[in-house]
Amino acid sequence: MGVPKFYRWISERYPCLSEVVKEHQIPEFDNLYLDMNGIIHQCSHPNDDDVHFRISDDKIFTDIFHYLEVLFRIIKPRKVFFMAVDGVAPRAKMNQQRGRRFRSAKEAEDKIKKAIEKGETLPTEARFDSNCITPGTEFMARLHEHLKYFVNMKISTDKSWQGVTIYFSGHETPGEGEHKIMEFIRSEKAKPDHDPNTRHCLYGLDADLIMLGLTSHEAHFSLLREEVRFGGKKTQRVCAPEETTFHLLHLSLMREYIDYEFSVLKEKITFKYDIERIIDDWILMGFLVGNDFIPHLPHLHINHDALPLLYGTYITILPELGGYINESGHLNLPRFEKYLVKLSDFDREHFSEVFVDLKWFESKVGNKYLNEAAGVAAEEARNYKEKKKLKGQENSLCWAALDKNEGEMITSKDNLEDETEDDDLFETEFRQYKRTYYMTKMGVDIVSDDFLADQAACYIQAIQWILHYYYHGVQSWSWYYPYHYAPFLSDIRNISTLKIHFELGKPFKPFEQLLAVLPAASKNLLPTCYQHLMTSEDSPIIEYYPPDFKTDLNGKQQEWEAVVLIPFIDEKRLLEAMETCNHSLKKEERKRNQHSECLMCWYDRDTEFVYPSPWPEKFPAIERCCTRYKIISLDAWRVDINKNKITRVDQKALYFCGFPTLKHIKHKFFLKKSGVQVFQQSSRGENMMLEVLVDAESDELTVENVASSVLGKSVFVNWPHLEEARVVAVSDGETKFYLEEPPGTQKLYSGRTAPPSKVTHLGDKEQSNWAKEVQGISEQ
Repeated sequence: MGVPKFYRWISERYPCLSEVVKEHQIPEFDNLYLDMNGIIHQCSHPNDDDVHFRISDDKIFTDIFHYLEVLFRIIKPRKVFFMAVDGVAPRAKMNQQRGRRFRSAKEAEDKIKKAIEKGETLPTEARFDSNCITPGTEFMARLHEHLKYFVNMKISTDKSWQGVTIYFSGHETPGEGEHKIMEFIRSEKAKPDHDPNTRHCLYGLDADLIMLGLTSHEAHFSLLREEVRFGGKKTQRVCAPEETTFHLLHLSLMREYIDYEFSVLKEKITFKYDIERIIDDWILMGFLVGNDFIPHLPHLHINHDALPLLYGTYITILPELGGYINESGHLNLPRFEKYLVKLSDFDREHFSEVFVDLKWFESKVGNKYLNEAAGVAAEEARNYKEKKKLKGQENSLCWAALDKNEGEMITSKDNLEDETEDDDLFETEFRQYKRTYYMTKMGVDIVSDDFLADQAACYIQAIQWILHYYYHGVQSWSWYYPYHYAPFLSDIRNISTLKIHFELGKPFKPFEQLLAVLPAASKNLLPTCYQHLMTSEDSPIIEYYPPDFKTDLNGKQQEWEAVVLIPFIDEKRLLEAMETCNHSLKKEERKRNQHSECLMCWYDRDTEFVYPSPWPEKFPAIERCCTRYKIISLDAWRVDINKNKITRVDQKALYFCGFPTLKHIKHKFFLKKSGVQVFQQSSRGENMMLEVLVDAESDELTVENVASSVLGKSVFVNWPHLEEARVVAVSDGETKFYLEEPPGTQKLYSGRTAPPSKVTHLGDKEQSNWAKEVQGISEQ
């Protein structure tokens, strides 16, 4: 999904979501999960713009080890540490992976070409090809062995790792990293002794982790990620984690913000208002702006207010639906169709803007009639929206006119006919506009009813596959969305009786995925026996590896968002072409081309053996390894699709130790364009503002009373993030009470012991500074 755009949008709309991580000032966590691929990419190619950059494997491995140590030290998980590397992905994801890898290879080639043209001398060593971060490559096999070595080393030598159960799901275990993590969480939730107070922290860079975390409906769930900076010149990413600012995004707050976003529904719907079901529908709406598995709907862009449109439509239509749309990962098709029908008004509203574009009319009537026709047509179109609003009124006025004189009746009749002609013209042009989209984007000659019905069915099937994937895991390894573009909302019709069924199938083997996603420029990452399939004119699948290809921004702004127009892989043809080469694989290559299970590891002081180094010249053997292992089978965590229900939590049993909540202080909330500073820039859209309500009694408090009750005591500050602090001074802007104690003292004073304190009066400069500080705190 326009990943940074989504993350930025929700961070601007809900400004208190995230907090900067300060060691010892974050909640305690039971489980820490790492979506590892972000770390691997950051530590191996931190700056793709630098064509001179070179890095060795041992440097990459060392940096990854260090990154893992820092993340573990920051979060300090008490029970589980889960590391998940992307394995072979579902076919639905491979189309996006394929486009991304083709583009990155092309961009690297272009940058090298420009550098050479400028006369730059490039290093003789080969550059790091980031496409090697794909299951089945030699690089990933080496990394896998080194990560196992690292886990054994930490368990054996670091006490903080010895009370924790460690899971390592490597590139040989099928599935995307974050989805393997969610499979584990679902399996834990399904256990009868699951603790609803389990505190989860998930590290990763993808914005869809917000959606995934919310599907768990767990009360204490936070996302850890590096600080994101938007705008300005692209800068080199700092690999050293000590120099990195980390943020925690708290889904406990996200849940409360979503509740506020849709709170107006409490008074509108006749069925029970259930925030868990509202969250499920919110997740579904997020899929409609596009993601890794389907393209965005035409003209529905996050930076063009797509999300407020989706939410507003939902608030309007839900009272008419009789219930919610997303039923724990299962689409209620009749309700979803009604929502989409209402949402499709957007198509017409967007086209009405195109309708007045002179270029549109020029393409319709030609230059010769432009001046004559465009002015009239543009005027008609400008009035279209207003006329549509007034149509009911005009009709009643028209009939009322029949009671008056005949001349007035004729005028009203003419107006009605003009408006009907307007409507007919608009609808005709609207249909032609959509027809042109399908013919030019999808290459069809005839936009028939059958074609549109197929488009609608295919898109709905895609939404259901994605919901299953997020809520229940992979329901089909082989299904994928077979188009580069999505249909218009107004063409997604007659879906309420669709029968949707998926065949589970089985995941690709690693080399099959490599051939499915890599461009010919990265052919050396494959075993030699397959390489000719990408480059030889005689290859039966040569058309899948075009050396040149087009991209289409399709309404987006950034090149990385563009649609990469390369052909989809035919699985049957791919496997048949590979079959003739498989016998030439070497023993080591055959080993790389298979799936394996997840490892569960823990410390056992009674176990002791020598763990050999995977690279003796660089890393020492572990002389006293104290690690025990258990192999977790590939389907051990798979939860039956019908058993994955929302965990109903006893609210009385919940605690919020360090986890932020808006509930501690009375306030009111409202949306307003306030230009709140987020990511070093003023936000452009609406912000959810929280206005603290002050008790009337607080006006009666004196500075002396407050000082005597809190000075030297522990309080929580920075609501809603609740950081523990010690009060060292109290002031009302004129008088200041402060602790009198030696510098560096951190003593807390109980209610019985009066702290040593002094009082002073503020001078003019101090009063001015106090006023500025109060203003800053108030605005924040």
